[in-house]
Amino acid sequence: MLTVILTLCSTTVIAACANGDNPTGGKTAEITKRGTLLIGTTGDYRPLSFCEDDGTYWGFGIEVAQKIAAELGVDAAFVKTSWPTLTADVLTEPQLFDLAIGGITITDARKETMLMSEGYLANGKTILCRASESDHYRSLADIDRPEVRVMVNPGGLNEKFANANLTHATIIVHQKNEEIPSLIAAGAADVMITEITEAPYYVQTDTRLAAPLLNEPFTHGEIGVLMQKGQEDLLQIVNNAIRKMKADGSLRQLHEKYGLIYAY
Repeated sequence: MLTVILTLCSTTVIAACANGDNPTGGKTAEITKRGTLLIGTTGDYRPLSFCEDDGTYWGFGIEVAQKIAAELGVDAAFVKTSWPTLTADVLTEPQLFDLAIGGITITDARKETMLMSEGYLANGKTILCRASESDHYRSLADIDRPEVRVMVNPGGLNEKFANANLTHATIIVHQKNEEIPSLIAAGAADVMITEITEAPYYVQTDTRLAAPLLNEPFTHGEIGVLMQKGQEDLLQIVNNAIRKMKADGSLRQLHEKYGLIYAY
């Protein structure tokens, strides 16, 4: 069973002193003066970023965010965003948060208008289905049939992938990503388009579900941290934190803690 660390949304994480080699001025000076790193996250993506009903955040991405705050020597506070509004929320002025984290795939399209960090987690598109029907789905062709109901959350790459690759299946858009696995298990739809980062959690926590193509993802990519252009000093801090976690073994430990595939 996965072990999670709960972090109160309304409280911040006390962080260690920043590395003296980190750049000063610009965005980092603003954050240091404020004393808090504001982190945008959707809170709907177990086990990377999830906000419980009582307002507690937990997950792999949440702990990475805390490491970044520690690199800056400030506290960490989490701000709710959503997949449909993610880009707008990153780019809006005045800023809602300093950076965004939690299941955000590094793409060329995002890098055209925003900054993205180095990758800290491998990902790729896969599916969740009912365990009793796992033998039915061995390829995209098996899924792309009119009788197959495919459920996705709106505004993200899962919906984009489904629309681009499943032209015959019936696509159902459901507003709350975190509800889709249980809806699949209950029979409201047949297949969920998801990531190899998300699928193992639901297979482990709900015996009604399976991920038959987990080891054969349809795409290959990495997840990173997203922020506004012009914040290159903050980007350097973020990359420093990610590199340190890779070097000291703490990133691997987090992967193991949350049952994620380590690719570094």
